[in-house]
Amino acid sequence: MTRPLTRLAALAPAALFATGLLGICLLAAPASAQGASPASDEPPPAMVDLYTAEDAQAALDARLIALKTVIRLTPEQEKLWTPLEAAIRQAAKNAEGRAAERVKAEPAQDFLDVLERLADAEAARAADLKTVIAAARPLVASLSLEQQRRIPAFLGMSDEAGRPQPTLELWIFEAEQE
Repeated sequence: MTRPLTRLAALAPAALFATGLLGICLLAAPASAQGASPASDEPPPAMVDLYTAEDAQAALDARLIALKTVIRLTPEQEKLWTPLEAAIRQAAKNAEGRAAERVKAEPAQDFLDVLERLADAEAARAADLKTVIAAARPLVASLSLEQQRRIPAFLGMSDEAGRPQPTLELWIFEAEQE
């Protein structure tokens, strides 16, 4: 039997779009690779960034629209949405900044450097998540149980009761995933 959160997650339009786009890219790659001449002295073309910052912004916009649509806010609840959306956007922007800093960082010297960087990233995500929670409290308090039930899947939360939810798996922090 499919759990309710799993069914809701399957309906997320951004996830469906991303899956379709990935499939198209994967199908196109072998076809373009076959057309290249192995005897050519020309260097291979530079890698193309298939997921740009604009794409990430569009995906975030789509997820927020989907979340807002699925909750079906009343006019009174609508007023409480803006602070939550702003907090989610800021958390996503912070995650993007951390990812950019990680790319520029010197290579780790040893496993302790790796652990320290992991701890710092988790602490930063925790602080961002606390900000999102604080912004969400007034809105969630105004929602019906049915409206509340729809939210976790659209945030990317797993539906395995009793198991911890790693912050990196939330789409809010998607920019930090590799």
